[in-house]
Amino acid sequence: MQHAVRSRAAIRTGLTPVPRPRTPSVASLMDADALRVLHRAARALLDDLPDLTDRLVALLREQEPAYRTALTKDPTATWQEAHRSLRHSVTSLLDPRGARDAARRCSWRIGAARAEQGLPLDALLHAFRLGGSLVWQRLVEETSRTAPEDVRLLVHVAADVWNFVDEHCTLVADAYRQTEWQLGRRRENRARLLAAGLLDGTSRIADLPEAAQALGLPEYGRYYVVAVTGAPPARSDAARAVLPPGARVHWHAGTDVDYGIVLDGADGADGADDDGLPGPAGPEDAPDTPVAGVRIGIGSAVDGLASVGDARRRADTALEICPRTGGTVRLADHLPAALVASSPELGGALAERVLGPLLRLEVADREVLLDTLTTWLDCDGSAQRAGERLYCHRNTVLNRLRRCEQLTGRSLARPADLVEISLALTARRVLRD
Repeated sequence: MQHAVRSRAAIRTGLTPVPRPRTPSVASLMDADALRVLHRAARALLDDLPDLTDRLVALLREQEPAYRTALTKDPTATWQEAHRSLRHSVTSLLDPRGARDAARRCSWRIGAARAEQGLPLDALLHAFRLGGSLVWQRLVEETSRTAPEDVRLLVHVAADVWNFVDEHCTLVADAYRQTEWQLGRRRENRARLLAAGLLDGTSRIADLPEAAQALGLPEYGRYYVVAVTGAPPARSDAARAVLPPGARVHWHAGTDVDYGIVLDGADGADGADDDGLPGPAGPEDAPDTPVAGVRIGIGSAVDGLASVGDARRRADTALEICPRTGGTVRLADHLPAALVASSPELGGALAERVLGPLLRLEVADREVLLDTLTTWLDCDGSAQRAGERLYCHRNTVLNRLRRCEQLTGRSLARPADLVEISLALTARRVLRD
């Protein structure tokens, strides 16, 4: 009997057995067996789908507070949604290619519908993962009950099951976010239309509650409007800086002018808004924030959202008399100028009738007299202070004023004449600007 010949290396170190890789034929047979076990269990799940749905709904009620609300509000619709989703999931295990599109459409519709209903996305994704976990658990339970020796084969299809769950979670999230974005755009557009209607004064009374909700403002309150024009970046900053801290405002952006609908917190004895919180101060307390080239007009207050159109027209009037170089004008502080701006034809006629002889002088002479007259009025009729501001003697001021009286035929000592002269000067400045 011949002895086996062994190498010295083999004797010295010993041979380590290396497992053979599975051949393609063995792998194919194992995969086929795993699919057979999976399909057998999936068919049993389809036959018992109502019970599977009941178990999922019970898990949702127990583990997901957002679904508790949905189940309380409409239990039938929630059960049917879970039933459809589970049916498509199990059917996809039996026929992945044939059922794929229908399953994807179902998940997409669920994601979109839940976004419209306002269910949190985290709760929706949790529900889908619970459904996937429950399906896998029932597959294992069914196989253990009917053929315990085949449970080990399910390992070979586990990745496919969980990849399906991950795919549909991603799909649901995409549908949810897309729908949420669309809803946000619709809400923004609706709010813009409602705000435009309020500012134009064309809102229907029936639309006021919706406008109040969309803009986050009470329907009944005291409002004023801020009108801002200028370069867009600076305009936005100045518009916000001009309001008192904590002001409740809805901004309506326009091409040339931005409008802010501002809740006047100065209304009421306690200075509180309708929600009981301390409100911001009124338009007279808004800070001056001059920005070069930015003009801001602050109108007077009105009662209720229904009157915002009137407040906007007042803000436009304030904006109209604002200097072209920039600044802030509160209508309440410039009512004479506002009267002139509201009727430019009459304002122009008044300026011509009162100041006509002055306006027809040589430019240098005209500007000296008009500047002296304006400065004297700004100094409350004090020739001394007017002279200091104009860098001339008080007698020079008095001589110029007497000349103005001679040319206009009006006396600065007569109140009625003084009112006419003051309004005429205001009209000339406003209409010239």
